[in-house]
Amino acid sequence: MCRWLAYSGSPVRLDDLLYKPVNSLVMQSKHSRMGVETTNGDGFGVGWYGTGPTPGVYHSTEPAWHDRNLRELAGHASAGHVFAHIRATTGTAVQQTNCHPFRHGQWLWMHNGVLTDFHKVKRDLAMAVEPDLYPEIEGSTDSELFFYLALTFGLERDPQAAVAEAVGLIEETGRRHGIDYPLQMTVATTDGDTTWAFRYSSEGNSRSLFHSNDIATLRAQYPDNPLIHELSDDTRLVVSEPLGDLRGAWREVPDATCVVVHGGEQELYPFSPSTPVAAAV
Repeated sequence: MCRWLAYSGSPVRLDDLLYKPVNSLVMQSKHSRMGVETTNGDGFGVGWYGTGPTPGVYHSTEPAWHDRNLRELAGHASAGHVFAHIRATTGTAVQQTNCHPFRHGQWLWMHNGVLTDFHKVKRDLAMAVEPDLYPEIEGSTDSELFFYLALTFGLERDPQAAVAEAVGLIEETGRRHGIDYPLQMTVATTDGDTTWAFRYSSEGNSRSLFHSNDIATLRAQYPDNPLIHELSDDTRLVVSEPLGDLRGAWREVPDATCVVVHGGEQELYPFSPSTPVAAAV
């Protein structure tokens, strides 16, 4: 479906994340090891927090491996908080407004997965979006609509509760339309300070998700690895699949789990849908 990474820590050049690792995101765009599709060539996007009041985003409908502008940008831009996503469409158009990460103010959002039979539930879910937010939806994907449902339910106040309510609404709506397994998701969202990542599916068989191990532990384990020694202690990655084969560097995120990364702290919490307190209908 898609592959993504969420990075926070010491500032790094984008090509250190997107190109240089053995199983980099650009490599995954052609040869994904764990995705539903081997090829994720229906566009890509990068979001990063720099000096501006909101995060920068770069989207393209080119395959990531084919975009010369991405390589040029990645060789010069650096940031300490980066979201990147390569897309394999589940049916919606290949266009820039459908490329992740999506942005609202300080917030970024990206999704791997699908709202099953989206055409059956799209109208009902769209009607639940807060009216003041609805005009900001630019594309046609289930992922962007999911983002605006989470915003409707208070993403900016309490991301874990808001995503739980959005998932609850999606599942209730899907089952009302006769869909047994309405949602498959790994989701990441951030305000530029904290990252929340979720692994969940209605059928209990979710897409792959991993988080990096403690950098200090890896330094002790691999004293001759120069890249590890260049990173700060608070460096953390959450990824659809590991970027390399370094033993002990990655841990699988359990199903039905939310990962919260803030500075050097990384906590895992159980995740389950909840009934929306109030939907805008």
